[in-house]
Amino acid sequence: MRMLRSTKESNLTGFILLGFSDRPQLLKILFVLILILYLLTILGNTTIILVSHVEPKLHTPMYFFLSHLSFLDLCFTSSVIPQLLVNLWDPLRAITYGGCVVQLYVSLALGSTECVLLAVMSYDRYVAVCRPLHYTVIMHRRLRMTLASMAWLSGVATTLVQSTLTMQLPFCGHRRVDHFICEVPVLIKLACVDTTFNQAELFVASVLFLVLPLSLILVSYGYITQAVLRIKSATGRQKAFGTCSSHLLVVTIFYGTIIFMYLQPAKSRSKDQGKFVSLFYTVVTPMLNPLIYTLRNKEVKAALRRVLERHLR
Repeated sequence: MRMLRSTKESNLTGFILLGFSDRPQLLKILFVLILILYLLTILGNTTIILVSHVEPKLHTPMYFFLSHLSFLDLCFTSSVIPQLLVNLWDPLRAITYGGCVVQLYVSLALGSTECVLLAVMSYDRYVAVCRPLHYTVIMHRRLRMTLASMAWLSGVATTLVQSTLTMQLPFCGHRRVDHFICEVPVLIKLACVDTTFNQAELFVASVLFLVLPLSLILVSYGYITQAVLRIKSATGRQKAFGTCSSHLLVVTIFYGTIIFMYLQPAKSRSKDQGKFVSLFYTVVTPMLNPLIYTLRNKEVKAALRRVLERHLR
């Protein structure tokens, strides 16, 4: 059986995504679990997009950016999970060279865009809490479109640089990727040349798209906290905090896991740690985002009820 598998692998022109093959007892469990989470991700994020579009009361800057976040999560998971499900079921766990390139470019672009978009959303929350009387004037349609475009274009720019530099590395026949996704850090490890420049470029990109946006988010929430503490009414403080808590929770989950993967030295974490952390921000986080924003947001729940009532009559 091993000889047959080795023969099949030798005929491939792409890569072997080893994934969780060293834990065969988990493969079927992971397949079922990830499939369920993927379906919930599609349902939850599609619901957010549709409700934000058809409900007039949600035609505000906050839900404009939230719709972009949901669309990002839909695209991001769809660039990763279908191939992951196939590889959990297929013992060969193969991905073509072209498929790996597409997955690398698309997933990196979308992940980088989300990093910037979360920072943009924190600025929106800062204006909503600290400048409430001027909120609609400051966050006008043109600015919203500019900020959203900036997030998308920055993601495209970084993947054109990072992914291109990575795929230009010679792999010298090394095709067994010890991961379930074609990501920059794991592909760099396959290279048979000195990758100091690529490692440095990856670190710089991680600072620009992780540390810098997170710093801006923390500064925004510093000002938000000061503004909330100055509110004398307990009800007012609770309402102001409620408008930000969902976004802050999403930021904590997303950045906490992705920083672990990209900024922690590779030698200080085990292979399984890297895989399961990647599994969290590629599968779990996109599913949690719509739940966090709906379960903790009265406006979204009320809008969802109104939409369902109109269509069920």
